[in-house]
Order: sequence, then structure tokens, then C-alpha cells
Amino acid sequence: MEKPVIIALDFASAAQTNEFLEHFTTQENLWVKVGMELFYGEGPALIRSLRERGLHVFLDLKLYDIPHTVQQAMAQIGRLGVELTTVTGLGGAHMITAAKTGLLDGAHEAGIEKPKLLAVTQLTSMTESAMHETLQNNQTSMVDSVVHLAQLAAESGADGVISSALEAPAIHQQTPEGFLTINPGIRLLSDATDDQARVVTPQQAAEQGSNGIVVGRSITKAANPLKAYQQVKFEFEQEYQ
Repeated sequence: MEKPVIIALDFASAAQTNEFLEHFTTQENLWVKVGMELFYGEGPALIRSLRERGLHVFLDLKLYDIPHTVQQAMAQIGRLGVELTTVTGLGGAHMITAAKTGLLDGAHEAGIEKPKLLAVTQLTSMTESAMHETLQNNQTSMVDSVVHLAQLAAESGADGVISSALEAPAIHQQTPEGFLTINPGIRLLSDATDDQARVVTPQQAAEQGSNGIVVGRSITKAANPLKAYQQVKFEFEQEYQ
């Protein structure tokens, strides 16, 4: 897979999304992420609309339920033609395996290429102290927790994980070759971190071995979204040139 810059479409409606995408009508090979807010408002019809525009779509719903329910839901997602989708890694091995089975079944029934399955490790808004408080475990570091969940995901059939780019080197060292690390929590150097905790710049993500970055407010809230996107893309890609 290429190393994409994925724009997080954190909007409430299809109208707002389409208005924003007008900035990118001349941009080829564009990747976008649809999260819970937009998908729950607009549903599968929006995904089909984005695909019809030729966009690469990452559907980020972080499914977390019993294995059977996740498998059935993933079968529906597998029919949509998205290229990336997510489960929550804390759901465990059986749930991740069931998710992969559902994706394969849905894509096969639709006669399309299967999406890659990513497991969310620890949210980039999570600090190590907050993780300890939440899990009632002061012995495990953030990196160890993320690497453990990445290994579990790899063993269960996932194609990669969502993590901070700060953990990408350790993940690559402890998982099979080709296992992906897709990294949110990306900000340009001049931007506010907002509610993110483990934040890096696009260049730093590239230096850490990121296989793709997800960028929201640095682009969507910019005065010139296309220019901001191109700046992010330049900083991320220059490490590989």
C-alpha cells in the first residue's frame, strides 16, 4: 500500500463534506476518513458517493462488540468498497478474527477487493497516566501496551494498527514485515494540539516509519485547506524521496 495522507472528514453532514471537498477537485489520488459523526448522520449512501468521486475511503468506526455481531457488521462494511476500516484492539483475538472473516465474506459477495483491517491500540488522546487509571495497571508502559495489542492484532489476522507514530518503530520491530501502522495525532508545527496528547508533525511521523497519517483539523480548519494538505503531504513524503 502507498503511504497516504488521509484527510479526516470530521463534519456533521454530506453538505458540509461536499462543500469542503470542492477545495480538492483538481487533486488526484485523494484519501479521506469517514468517522462516526459523519457515518451515523449520512450512512452508507455517503460512502458510495465518495467512492463514485474516485476517492479512497477509510471508514473508521472502531467496532467493539461480541465476535458474532462484529463479524456481521464487518460483512456489511466489506460490501461498501472502502479500503481501510477499524476495530478496537481491546476487543481481543476472537473479535478481530471474526471481523476479518466478515470483511472477507462481504467483499467476496460484492465481488470487490477486501478492505484492510486495522485495530485501534491506544487512542492518541490517551496519556500514559490516563491509561494506568483507566486500566488500573501502573506496571505497563504506553509503548508496551500498544505493542502488545499490535502483536495480538497481527496474530488475529489484522493488516495493521492505529497508533501514535511515536510507537511505530517498536510496532514494526515486533510484528511481521508489511504490518501497517497508520497514525492519527498529526499536527503541523504551528498548530494547536487540541485534545490530542501523543502528537507529532508529518515529518516526524515519516521519520518514525509511519505507513500513513490521518490529519483532521490541521487541514479542515485551515484558511486554505488545499494548501495545508499539500504542506502536510510535502513534509510527510520528503522523508521517502
